[in-house]
Amino acid sequence: MKYYIGVDIGATNIKIGLLDANFKILRKKKLYTPTFSNKEDLIEALVENITLFKKSSKCKIKGVGIGLPGLVNPEKGLVYRLVNISGWNNVYLKKILESRIGLPVFLDNDVNVMTLAEVRCGCARGAKNVVCITLGTGVGGGIVIEGKLYRGATFSAGEIGHIPLNEEGPLCNCGGKGCLERYVGNKYIVAGAVDKIKKAPLPTKIPDLVNNDLTKLTPEILSKACRKGDLMAKEIWQNIARHIGICLAGVVNLLNPEMIVIGGGVAEAGEILFKTIEKTVKERALGLPARTVKIVAAKLKENSGLIGAAVLAKEGLNLD
Repeated sequence: MKYYIGVDIGATNIKIGLLDANFKILRKKKLYTPTFSNKEDLIEALVENITLFKKSSKCKIKGVGIGLPGLVNPEKGLVYRLVNISGWNNVYLKKILESRIGLPVFLDNDVNVMTLAEVRCGCARGAKNVVCITLGTGVGGGIVIEGKLYRGATFSAGEIGHIPLNEEGPLCNCGGKGCLERYVGNKYIVAGAVDKIKKAPLPTKIPDLVNNDLTKLTPEILSKACRKGDLMAKEIWQNIARHIGICLAGVVNLLNPEMIVIGGGVAEAGEILFKTIEKTVKERALGLPARTVKIVAAKLKENSGLIGAAVLAKEGLNLD
């Protein structure tokens, strides 16, 4: 049996796991990202913990896969920059780690890694043409075409969150206008909801769930209000889902995927989100691809990063 170490780096947590060739997680450890004040300390923690896994495991570890929240060049093993983790500019992480831990290392963007996990081991297993999106603070995407991850000419394919929905829309953090993320990213969902509550076009119990302190409002609380039958919360989620559905209608027309996988915290809104997305895609996309595409919730959730990182290592080594 061959074994792999998967690493899932996020702005809040770093997960490190030992996985077998079937991508079963045998051991895992979690580190708190803000503990490390600079990239050197974080790299040192990666070296230390990967080495501990390597020494304490009786099995033969073949390689290490790492998913990172930012722009990565997998061919060069280069991290251009990381979102929400400062100090990471043009870091040749693959070369640094391989020289320290003595194992092959493979890097990719975290959403690409999540996509690999869902396509190889999750809800899209067996599908050849898949689009995955993650809905959270930002909106990311991954694309699989004919069974292979599509990264694009500069390894930046899949930025679904920055597809513009409105050429004169509100300014996005990326510098563009009217991007999908500008409408359905966490903070924009909350800001829009607060504005709607203050204008009070519908009766709502949402303020009761935060003791009338709207600074404590989150997408999770909006989901809770929706499940309780709150009409305003329902309308908010339907509007969010329509924005997502309109964007995905364009994706369906362009790529004709057999499946769209949706993950991330916002996806936890559940049925109202998915039903409205499906309805909008069917209404707005071309008939045949709209009828055949399946829109499903991600299956692997918090383990997708570790599993996908192990898949990245195994496929990078071309091992059966």
